[in-house]
Amino acid sequence: MKYSDIPLAQTVVALCKAKEIEHIIISPGSRNAPLTITFTEDPYFKTYSVVDERSAAFFAMGIAQQLKKPTAVVCTSGSALLNYYPAIAEAFYSDIPLIVLSADRPSYRIDIGDGQTIRQDDVYARHILYNANLKQDIRGGDLKVLGDGKNPAKLDKYIDSIKLQQGIQEFNEQEINAAINTSIEENGPVHINIPFEEPLYNKVSEQFVNPSVIAPNSKKETYTKEDLQPYIDRWNKAEKKMILVGVNPPNTIDNELLELLAKDESVVVFTETTSNLNNSRFFPNIDKIIAPIEKLENSEEYFKELQPTILLTFGGMVISKKIKAFLRSHQPKEHWHIDSKKAYDTFYCLSKHFKTTPTDFFKVFLNEMSPKKSDFQPSWLSIKAQRSKAHKQYVMQIPFSDFKAYERILKTIPDNYQLQLSNSSTIRYAQLFQLNDSLKVYCNRGTSGIDGSTSTAIGASIISNSPVLFITGDLSFFYDSNALWNNYIKNDFRIIVINNGGGGIFRILPGDKDSKNFDDYFETTHHLNAKGICETYNINYQSVDSEESLELVLHEFYKSSGKPSLLEVFTPRKLNDEILLNYFNFLNKN
Repeated sequence: MKYSDIPLAQTVVALCKAKEIEHIIISPGSRNAPLTITFTEDPYFKTYSVVDERSAAFFAMGIAQQLKKPTAVVCTSGSALLNYYPAIAEAFYSDIPLIVLSADRPSYRIDIGDGQTIRQDDVYARHILYNANLKQDIRGGDLKVLGDGKNPAKLDKYIDSIKLQQGIQEFNEQEINAAINTSIEENGPVHINIPFEEPLYNKVSEQFVNPSVIAPNSKKETYTKEDLQPYIDRWNKAEKKMILVGVNPPNTIDNELLELLAKDESVVVFTETTSNLNNSRFFPNIDKIIAPIEKLENSEEYFKELQPTILLTFGGMVISKKIKAFLRSHQPKEHWHIDSKKAYDTFYCLSKHFKTTPTDFFKVFLNEMSPKKSDFQPSWLSIKAQRSKAHKQYVMQIPFSDFKAYERILKTIPDNYQLQLSNSSTIRYAQLFQLNDSLKVYCNRGTSGIDGSTSTAIGASIISNSPVLFITGDLSFFYDSNALWNNYIKNDFRIIVINNGGGGIFRILPGDKDSKNFDDYFETTHHLNAKGICETYNINYQSVDSEESLELVLHEFYKSSGKPSLLEVFTPRKLNDEILLNYFNFLNKN
């Protein structure tokens, strides 16, 4: 086994190994060669080569999303690490542990006209949990220039270079430990910037550093019955309670606890596609409930009936704009949020943050809960049933469109699939349909960007024990087409692209939809298709443009094949917005 002869590279890798950071995504380059050599020649690590840094970071995030533990990305110096930023922002807001290892030039080489140099220290400062700016090694007794470039300090014979290197080593070990531990403890991205002096490709026959390992802090905050009693009392007295669940990983809450919530008639539980919670008494299609009420003449009367006394939230970002608008204009008296890390004041009335996990909270809280006899939940369940009936009627009468395509696709996904969804129209359409309870659903809702969805899904599929289906819009797919530029896509990976010739979701917004300005700068119309991309990356390709052809292809689409498969569904560009807008009018009248 051979390692780079640079102590700093060995230290970084040794501490990643000690903290069980197993999956390493490397974007090829020169300055990061010491890290690449040391990672790839140690059989402990699972290493992946992904050329496009933006795709690599989302790919790594998909792995971390599934493992719920840090994954590392490695890049060379210069603009390369700036391409990580979209994924870092997503990981920051989605609480996904990601470790960025960026190679850098020595500080005295910055801002003097050398190539591939930018100011890399603290470059992600506003969206990172920890910045570790490491110090350059002194190698082989060669007394190089140190300093910040503006004030260089030359080492001479009067300076003890061995003692100085020991100090540098201790500092670097402390910073690396702190960064990785922060990612583990707080579930988020950290940045370790690593300056390397040339030569970069030398090797030694064995590891010669033995860095100190500082274990992460595993202590969690807990609440006793006595701690929660004042809140339990207020909860039990309240006539109307609402629970709203945002992004929530699958299988994180016991079904027994969910059933206790469902049985309380004074509680309405709103969930979303990404909540991964299922119960017949929950309300999984929020906009089906809220949007039709907005169109009623006596809407205020209905909204006051729905307004809760206490709102209890948990999970990540909430997708529905309708529920956000409703709770901001009809605020509860109290808003409590459960999360071990943070609480957003989304509805401008946050009154309590319980710093624990939902499972740990409910194990104590629900044992003391006294279910109330109430018509709050039953009356809204009646409205839910009415909306579901109208929904089925509407789907039967509409022509082939985005709405019809999503209905058929989501209805026919095989059991136990992992479903990865892109943002914008895809996740919002998915919100309108009842999904198979066995599906595990994911979407990048931290910043809700369309970039990186394909890369995230492919990264997640590498870890997933079940097959993965990725559904995406056309712009999101083409934007992230470099996601397919790797050798790790599994044969059972499936992609469905809804191609409506542009950003069709913009057509539901007010404004002139029949102008060149709108076509070019909002909807961004195009005539592209995915066939050539699939040929380039050796992916099975099929396309459909009707309900009949879609039904026929879906029957075979999920069967075993020797390579990944993509289905492109072409829908009418100028019809989709009318069908979606008319949907809520139909629910209101029926």
